[in-house]
Amino acid sequence: MNHSKKYQAFRDKVDRRKRYPLAEAVKLLKDNKHSKFDESVEVAIRLGVDPKHADQMVRGTVALPNGTGKSVRVAVFAQGEKAQEARDAGADFVGFEDHVKKCQEGWTDFDVAVATPEAMQEVRKLGKVLGPKGLMPNPKTGTVTDDTAKAVKEVKAGRVEFKMDKAANLHVSFGKLSFEVKAIEENARAVITAVAHAKPATAKGIYLRSITMSSTMGPGVRIDPLLFGGAKTEEA
Repeated sequence: MNHSKKYQAFRDKVDRRKRYPLAEAVKLLKDNKHSKFDESVEVAIRLGVDPKHADQMVRGTVALPNGTGKSVRVAVFAQGEKAQEARDAGADFVGFEDHVKKCQEGWTDFDVAVATPEAMQEVRKLGKVLGPKGLMPNPKTGTVTDDTAKAVKEVKAGRVEFKMDKAANLHVSFGKLSFEVKAIEENARAVITAVAHAKPATAKGIYLRSITMSSTMGPGVRIDPLLFGGAKTEEA
């Protein structure tokens, strides 16, 4: 972590007890940028669910109104017409058995994998390679589909996946600090709203426990969960 004077000065400006409105939090991050590279912006959300229960798993996708600010490399496992449609839509890598073999040899030089249901019969064998890297295609996230063109276009345009970890926390990178304030705010709102809508039916009590936004090199700024139907104060 960067403990430079600029970082400390920024940290001193952030009221640790305050839950900021979204626009104010974004402005704080923008006004106090102190690194030379274009930092990513991410949100961390603590959820009031029990991760031990499979029916309380929180995952899904969200289309960012202003994209992610970075190019996304998409690999598509498909044959014939579906493979051609993926190429036409701008997929970076398209193949089937040859790609499966490359992955078995350790190739994972892409950010998102898409597969047709037919191709999944072979792609399932790649669980040990793609699973740990979060690259396994999944019907719930729209990456197992016969509409390969649509999937590629959505991912390229800025569709991101969110998935809760074993401690009921969720981290999503949703843009760059160089974006306009309004663009960062719109992307953040889209992510938080999507997570709020993904609340499991079996979850009891307060769902959005805490929301914290930060840039790559900056301290966390707490967002008011009440704005999204969350908690009045952060619970232990």
